[in-house]
Amino acid sequence: MQLTIDAHYYNKLDIEGFSQMMKNPSYCYKFYWLEAIVQLISENRTEATYDEIIDEMISNAWYSVLEFHIHLSGVWGTGGIKDNLERAVTKLKELSDLPANASKVEIKNVIKQYDKQIHAEKQAMTLNVPYKALSGFANKTGDKISLDSSAGRMIAYYNKLSANDILLPYTFGTENGLNRKLSFSDAWIQMIKDNTVSILGWIQCEKVKWLQNNNPEVPGLIYKLAPLDEKMRKLSHVRKLWDGILAMRSVVDVFTDEPIDKMKYDLDHFIPWSFVMNDELWNLMPMDSSLNSSKNNRLPDWNDFFMRFAKNQYIMYEMIYEIEGIRKLYEACYRDNLHSIWANKELYCKGNSDIEFYGILEKNMRPIYDSARRQGYDVWDKRLAV
Repeated sequence: MQLTIDAHYYNKLDIEGFSQMMKNPSYCYKFYWLEAIVQLISENRTEATYDEIIDEMISNAWYSVLEFHIHLSGVWGTGGIKDNLERAVTKLKELSDLPANASKVEIKNVIKQYDKQIHAEKQAMTLNVPYKALSGFANKTGDKISLDSSAGRMIAYYNKLSANDILLPYTFGTENGLNRKLSFSDAWIQMIKDNTVSILGWIQCEKVKWLQNNNPEVPGLIYKLAPLDEKMRKLSHVRKLWDGILAMRSVVDVFTDEPIDKMKYDLDHFIPWSFVMNDELWNLMPMDSSLNSSKNNRLPDWNDFFMRFAKNQYIMYEMIYEIEGIRKLYEACYRDNLHSIWANKELYCKGNSDIEFYGILEKNMRPIYDSARRQGYDVWDKRLAV
């Protein structure tokens, strides 16, 4: 995605320099930094402290890190997470137990409450990105500077540059630490307000590409940067299919070993929806409604529950080919729930024995399950739900 700005702004602003603000980041901070500034400007702010910008960054990263276990850096330290934005989010979660879908107001209240505890992470985020984000504007005049210069030299250079040669999106105040203020240029404020949707879309696209490279095992990452509309969930046809099956025969719950009550069951994903980001038939199972909220966003233990899950899937598979009415209910799932080529070509094709069916299911599901574990998804302890 290319950054598209109204042409008349090119006459007075260095739009090329602006387009370089997210080039070659070592960490994900750059994307969240510029995104936060654009959002603050769209709210009619003309200045903001480092502290306020970083609070905005934490709020924007909150959902992705906690709900989908997205790692904001491919670099890991000896103690685990090295990215300070991700560390700030996870530390706040541990301190407050605020849910992944908390509102921005709730998140900022928690930041204020535990500000001392995350001060080190916030301070670390100010060491490079505020001035290195401006590197695309540097060295375009006779006054050259090394981009590896100290923070003090870089700040002085950019303030001088903006005053004399090239107008920059922001200049730096004289305050210390997180209290340092950025003042946004009037001309840049107008440009950003006029092009907010385009700029945020460009940032989102660049952020997704960077995060996908650093989270190669995470499917559907583009959908995991903000809370999603529940209308995206497409379970109605699968529900009708299992209603039809349960009306004809008893099916044992994967987790309780008791027959599923056809009037009180939920459809759940064996591997959490928040990881796979789809409602594929091969990953769905009927389960006791009272346990569903306990399992939530966690993985069942593979050794304890996969084979039980696979046997229920095989019951469905047998009935598809034995009963015409069930076959029609299955075919109604094609549009929303049967997109995986391997499921259509191998798993649900006619003639599989139970052993063959279990083998195909395990061969294709186990790598996804293992990826979710590596990404940080917890294993559900069913005993805690009893």
